[in-house]
Amino acid sequence: MSRDFIDAKYGLSRGADLQLACKVIVDELARTGIEFDAIGGLTLGADQFAHGVVTHLGDDREWFVVRKQAKGRGTNQLVEGAKLTSSSRVVLVDDIVTTGGSIQKAFEQVCETGAQVVAAVTMVDRSDIAAVYFAERAVPYLPVFTYHDLGIVPVGTPSDTTDAAK
Repeated sequence: MSRDFIDAKYGLSRGADLQLACKVIVDELARTGIEFDAIGGLTLGADQFAHGVVTHLGDDREWFVVRKQAKGRGTNQLVEGAKLTSSSRVVLVDDIVTTGGSIQKAFEQVCETGAQVVAAVTMVDRSDIAAVYFAERAVPYLPVFTYHDLGIVPVGTPSDTTDAAK
């Protein structure tokens, strides 16, 4: 367990704060020249950003979410929202990346649709795990903030835990 907890859902629960975070994402994607058709990721960390970014842009780009498991009814899909195809250019987004498991699962599910992941964005990256994962796949990885920026110990190092006896 890490000694540093970041509650992004609470931190971005006010409309003005979420709007600013989504503008930062849009600006970073524009600055890097990444063009995309859809944005999303694993629910619940991606939902607010996927909706916020497409609302901010106000054009024909779409949002999607990746479920942890299919519901077994309705569309019974793991990827909901935008209908991703082999011509779709997709940005993955997440609020906080710790072990990278959520954004990696989203990557795998999106790739199964045939869509091309053109970038991955997170508000806070608490380790180097996702950076390595996406570098190995030649996908630009754009954390808005890293553990360096926040002055916290990266997850996965021996000093990232709290000793209850202290």
